[in-house]
Amino acid sequence: MNRTLVPFAVLALVLAGCTPQAPTAAPEAAIPAPAAPAAPANAPVEAVQRTAEFPQLQVATVDGKTYDLASHRGKWVVVNFWATWCAPCLQEMPELSALHAMRSNVEVVGLAYEDIELDEMQGFLKARPVAYPIAILDVYDPPKDFATPRGLPMTYLIAPDGKVAKQFVGPVNAQEIEQAISAAGGKVA
Repeated sequence: MNRTLVPFAVLALVLAGCTPQAPTAAPEAAIPAPAAPAAPANAPVEAVQRTAEFPQLQVATVDGKTYDLASHRGKWVVVNFWATWCAPCLQEMPELSALHAMRSNVEVVGLAYEDIELDEMQGFLKARPVAYPIAILDVYDPPKDFATPRGLPMTYLIAPDGKVAKQFVGPVNAQEIEQAISAAGGKVA
């Protein structure tokens, strides 16, 4: 339940107890109180899927290799969900590529979240090369340990111990990633 709705639900229950009740014919006819308060009819529905605290990820990359997140422990890993049709995604690619190439303790992996054929992606990457590995995700079967992206780009910063340190919704740049690393107690080398 949304935390901002909890005080309103409690207030509604308290006020409901304060309103006058119609008399009942006999005590046996009284309606028992519900066991738990119901959410208001207009309450937003929250997504139940969440990213694992220590996500696992094994994907085939477009260059025919396998990317295993666990084998990159000891480094900061930037997991970037993106698509070829996403303008903000394309704008952040050169900076993520430079970050991957220039920092010895930071790596990037791009997860293309779109329905695209391998040869199309390879052609796209010839025109827009990056220094980091790219994998094409099945949009109907995304990685189980990551929440389905609410929008693109969506980026996760994974700490050297494998724990999610920060999530970014929308475009991100190298400075924001470096600041998140510093805020989490890490150093950018």
